Amino acid sequence: MTSITGASLAPGLLDRQATVAKPGFNRWLVPPAALAIHLCIGMAYGFSVFWLPMSRMLANTDAAACKNLGFFGMLFTRSCNWTVPMVTPTFEIFIAMLGVSAALFGGWLEHAGPRKAGFIAALCWGGGLVVGGFGVMLHQLWLLWLGCGFIGGIGQGLGYISPVSTLIKWFPDRRGMATGMAIMGYGGGALIGAPIAVALMKHFGPYGATESVGWTLMAMGVLYFLAMSAGAFGFRVAPTGWKPEGWTPPAPGAKAMISHKDVHLDEAWKTPQFWLVWAVLCLNVTAGIGVISMASPMLQDIFGSKLIGAASGGAVAQKAGIVAAAAGLVGLISLFNSLGRFFWASISDHIGRKTTYAVFFLLGMALYYALPILGHSGQAGLFVAAICVILTMYGGGFSTVPAYLADLFGAQMVGAIHGRILTAWSVAGIVGPSLIALLRQKQIDAGVAHTLVYDGTLHILVGMLAVGLICNLLIFPVADKHHMTDEEVLRERSLQHEDIIPGDAVHAGHGKFRAYELLPWAAVGVPFLIGVYIALGKASALF
Repeated sequence: MTSITGASLAPGLLDRQATVAKPGFNRWLVPPAALAIHLCIGMAYGFSVFWLPMSRMLANTDAAACKNLGFFGMLFTRSCNWTVPMVTPTFEIFIAMLGVSAALFGGWLEHAGPRKAGFIAALCWGGGLVVGGFGVMLHQLWLLWLGCGFIGGIGQGLGYISPVSTLIKWFPDRRGMATGMAIMGYGGGALIGAPIAVALMKHFGPYGATESVGWTLMAMGVLYFLAMSAGAFGFRVAPTGWKPEGWTPPAPGAKAMISHKDVHLDEAWKTPQFWLVWAVLCLNVTAGIGVISMASPMLQDIFGSKLIGAASGGAVAQKAGIVAAAAGLVGLISLFNSLGRFFWASISDHIGRKTTYAVFFLLGMALYYALPILGHSGQAGLFVAAICVILTMYGGGFSTVPAYLADLFGAQMVGAIHGRILTAWSVAGIVGPSLIALLRQKQIDAGVAHTLVYDGTLHILVGMLAVGLICNLLIFPVADKHHMTDEEVLRERSLQHEDIIPGDAVHAGHGKFRAYELLPWAAVGVPFLIGVYIALGKASALF
């Protein structure tokens, strides 16, 4: 970097130039840095622990006056309790903002580097939770939406895509495994965050119902800011031309679906491959969200007292058994959603991304069609097993798509392209639950029995998966006309300051693993394993 006078300036602490790996650096230190960020923003999946406490914060409210609140009255009221439908849009806002911010800032991230993007993500997600906590303390719904939803959603988007390009460049030999390892953290964030939130609300409970939720959000905001900042400062980028020791890139044409050239962000979205992958992700996510949103009520509506442990005792005991079993299923959903992200992305390194998605759709169609059959025949164990397999493929869809994009469009701008693709998640996250709820309610209004109400909805999801399969089969390598020329690649690297970064592509990233380097892995691994233990404990109610 040079000043306007031509004098050389040292890069700032957050600049991409300051993160280039030096000789002796071990590339296996990058995944725990990515996991530190994804495990924090993955609390998005556990935010439902706040909905009921948020709806019970005020005492002695006027039910009649509160019943007729308009939209703006709802946003600014300080004398009426919020309802669950008032607070749940917080989730929809930050999922929508995840896709929007990832799409808008993906190109900037490629030039700024993962450290700066990760640190800003920490400020937004952690700071957004603090702002949301103040909103709870002041009982201002608009402030909750602004903090946790809008600002936090920007942190979600930047945090989600910040490690993708970096990991793919460090692990060209294991693209799926590397991105799957990081994105597994997003699926597992709720395993850690939800128990922490529950414990904190219990700790702050004596101060009052409002303080319990408000202080919990603020405390978690500070905790997440520190953890994500540690992850951001742990990032290192690979020097230009770096490759794993002993690894030889496959010869052109050896693997038809893997491109040896790069496509620019501005060109990628003009290709049919981009929109086919967009549709593949959107349909896979929509179907998965459909099952997630229906799994717990399906288990209760279809099986009821047939659930293990719920058939004996009085009505109260039966109800408690059913609720415990449903909670156990929710724990299993989180666990398999997370583990599937690593499993399927790693498998895709061996069988290919296109084949992996074909498995998602074909196996998914069979399992979605089988769920009502298993329900009506009382096969609770097989029903739960099918749900778990479906959720591995839901998570696997997220973790496999970055490697799919790198195969098609090259690694140079894959983080930015991935950011654009994530708008499919935003669409699915908003449209999917609304569509499923609408279909379910229409059938109930038509007099369909609760034990049968899910059959038609699941059959519609089978149709969605069939469309997704067709889209996946239509994906072929990107035409040569879309590839960047050598001059365009050099220009893009100059924007990333790769032309002035003194990197050592021969020795960087090949350092041996030292004992103290286990600490970053322990910092992310131990909390994750504790979360898994808690989830399995809840799941024991099913068996």
